[in-house]
Amino acid sequence: MELLAPAGGMEQLRAAVLFGADAVYLAADKFGMRARAANFRMEEIPAAVAFAHARGVKVHVTCNILMHPDDIDGLPEYFRALDAAGVDALIISDLGAFAVAGEAAPRIERHVSTQASVANAAAARVWHSLGAKRVVCAREMSLTDIARLRQDAPPDLEIEAFAHGAMCMAVSGRCLISSYLTGRSGNKGHCTQPCRWSYQLGTAGEGARGAYEPLEGIAPTEFLLEEEKRPGEFFPIEQDDRGTFIMNAKDMNMLAHLRELACAGVDSIKIEGRNKKAFYVASVVGAYRRVLDGEPAEAVADELLAVSHRPYGTGFYFEEAEQAPAYDGYEQETMHVADIVARDGRFLYALCRNRFAEGDELEVLAPHTPARSLAVRDLHWLVTFGPDNHDEDAPATVEEALTRATEADWAPAAAANRSCNLYRIEAPEGIAVPAGSFLRVRTFRRSARHGE
Repeated sequence: MELLAPAGGMEQLRAAVLFGADAVYLAADKFGMRARAANFRMEEIPAAVAFAHARGVKVHVTCNILMHPDDIDGLPEYFRALDAAGVDALIISDLGAFAVAGEAAPRIERHVSTQASVANAAAARVWHSLGAKRVVCAREMSLTDIARLRQDAPPDLEIEAFAHGAMCMAVSGRCLISSYLTGRSGNKGHCTQPCRWSYQLGTAGEGARGAYEPLEGIAPTEFLLEEEKRPGEFFPIEQDDRGTFIMNAKDMNMLAHLRELACAGVDSIKIEGRNKKAFYVASVVGAYRRVLDGEPAEAVADELLAVSHRPYGTGFYFEEAEQAPAYDGYEQETMHVADIVARDGRFLYALCRNRFAEGDELEVLAPHTPARSLAVRDLHWLVTFGPDNHDEDAPATVEEALTRATEADWAPAAAANRSCNLYRIEAPEGIAVPAGSFLRVRTFRRSARHGE
């Protein structure tokens, strides 16, 4: 199976490629469903594609927002620019945008986004007849549903399915709640994630946080939701035997079930996370790569606890998806402290992300290998580089800083406590720590409130 990884920016793309992705998906600065991700300016995409292609990795570009007339008008030029950049595939949900892509950039494969909610072979056959190379399964499909789709769909139509990451409580992400509550549409890439907010339940006569005047047109006993940052604003709530529709979905984790996905006919497994940092992408992609390459899932499973995550589940693949009603945030078992940007025979050169100190016991996250311990020895700081260095002749990039650095520029340091500054430490013997690896410290963190 293809391992398809998210790339919210160039750092994430490099991490995905280095840690074993077969393909990456990204967005330009418009038409994508993750408007808050760093994304790529159009002029940056040719270099991103060239970097990936040089390492045998394909590039898919998302174009899956809800299309309005002005959006459609700008698509032909946009698709031609992506074609010129060498993009391999477009991920599209809108039928009109799909047709425009076929006309403007016929070389590029067209993949049907999960936003289109393809959940049966009849729909898949229609998209295939229109030129689709691949469909991304609706997130509500079970493994049995996917196996049936594979059996009944054209044999040359590829099937992609999500394997890891945040789940949306709405039908394949087509949610109106963010637009309703905040005016920011999730279907245009601006979701505020109101399904994750902390709510209290009360009645029209007595709110969750105290008594209020009766509300016009609402019975005093009708249940309402009150969000913690909007006191006095009430949202009527309805529920059926499955509960409320405003829910906090568990994150998906299918690491232990890759064989089942393959047997169901999935050609490509997709990791969610274009809003995630490079450390997250490297950790998750690396874990899935190792299992796809033959390591047992139980030997790798802890890597997915190391990064920030909600409680894990398996989505709809085996049964109805579960929510986490008592949990409204994240936890993780490690903290990312540095990026390894270079190595020579004696030293590792690290870009600081969080504090670490001389003598600390850290872990190395490197491609295609289990995490290894590393003791911080001979810590030095490069005094000529960093965001607080405003000298006119100061180096502008990490590469320039390392090229220009002399031994006199390295000062002994008791701790690395300057974010985005360069440090060096003694390189460990017998441990492969290539540039692009990460350093982390084992420490449990929780950024959430929990119920009883």
